Amino acid sequence: MMDWLSLLLPAWIMGTLLVFLTAPLGCLMLWRRMSFFADTMAHGTLLGVAIAGAMSLPLWLGVSFIAVLLVAVLWVLYDPRLPNDALLALCSATLLCSGLLFIQHLPGLRPELLSYLFGDLLTISWSDLPTFAIVIIVALTVLYKSWQVQIQIAIDQDMAISEGVNAKWQRLIFMLLLALFTVLALRAVGSLLMGALLVIPALTARLLANSPKQMVVWAFVVAQIGVTVGLWSSAGLNTSTGLTIVLTMSLLFAAIFCIQKFKKLS
Repeated sequence: MMDWLSLLLPAWIMGTLLVFLTAPLGCLMLWRRMSFFADTMAHGTLLGVAIAGAMSLPLWLGVSFIAVLLVAVLWVLYDPRLPNDALLALCSATLLCSGLLFIQHLPGLRPELLSYLFGDLLTISWSDLPTFAIVIIVALTVLYKSWQVQIQIAIDQDMAISEGVNAKWQRLIFMLLLALFTVLALRAVGSLLMGALLVIPALTARLLANSPKQMVVWAFVVAQIGVTVGLWSSAGLNTSTGLTIVLTMSLLFAAIFCIQKFKKLS
């Protein structure tokens, strides 16, 4: 029993810390209709992993470099004539293909490819937690200070600009926070499932909430249930932690959606 706790407890604490960032960022992403951005950023992490592996650097350094580079590229490519979702689809496909192609030529990374794609939260150790906690606290502080402005932009960007809000600067802050999230979440759910970790709790919360504050709270609850049930279930069933966490959240969304539909019909 103690062996199980020593393995699962740090992983669960890391997942719980990540949820504090997942809930508000996921809600903001839905309100700002930027769901594709999370997937694009997530797919870019594979290229970051490959670059770090080729240069014998820490993985987080390679992933951070690609995340910041992607934010800079999207900042430069921003053009009213080009649909935002189309630009994100272009970047997403390019980064994913580049990362997979690069990894194919790095035999040392191939055995760990599944953990990069779908995550392995169980690799988190006690020594990792202080660094993760500090980074998450800093990110939450930045998000807290810009929260009201971010909501203003999500509700009506033109109105926010007319009131003196620098929408471009706030958009950059939001994208950088999402970039930071992808670096943290790589080990939790992998590059292919990061978007789901943000979107599913926020979508589920949308069914239950009547205000922005309630939505963030419900998103936190749903994400916490997903991480807790998914993590402990994956240990018992010997399945991938990332896959099990995301499927748990999906089942919770489906259950709440069906219950609400049944109540309306009855």
